Amino acid sequence: MRFFNTAGPIKQDIHYCVPPLERWNLAEILDLIDQQKYFILHAPRQTGKTSSLLALRDHLNAEGRYRALYVNVECGQSAREDVAAALRAICGTLASRARTDLGDGYLYEQFTGILDQVGPHGALTELLSAWTLHEKKPVVIFIDEID
Repeated sequence: MRFFNTAGPIKQDIHYCVPPLERWNLAEILDLIDQQKYFILHAPRQTGKTSSLLALRDHLNAEGRYRALYVNVECGQSAREDVAAALRAICGTLASRARTDLGDGYLYEQFTGILDQVGPHGALTELLSAWTLHEKKPVVIFIDEID
């Protein structure tokens, strides 16, 4: 039985929805990714941004050409002005998502050592650099709740 969802990402098997990948020009988005370009998905609250990013992540991983990861960095908001605490939380969340969503423990094993070695201000850059060097496929990261 399906029902309407108004809180959080949709699950296509149980929620009524417009299929997320049909809500935009998928070919255009895939071209941006193939060209290694950044893009921003901007829309009002509760319009399906997160659901669309999750569906795109799944599409890219199923295609097999990329390692795509979705990460919500809202955890950094609780640190307020403490940049070190925010970056520690964001790096930890990134590592955790890679481990649970992709079955890739590399970031989880590396992030505390990287934090200790380069400090919080350089940790995210170093963590992502280390991951892209470790990965055989190009990495695509969807960052949500960055504001």
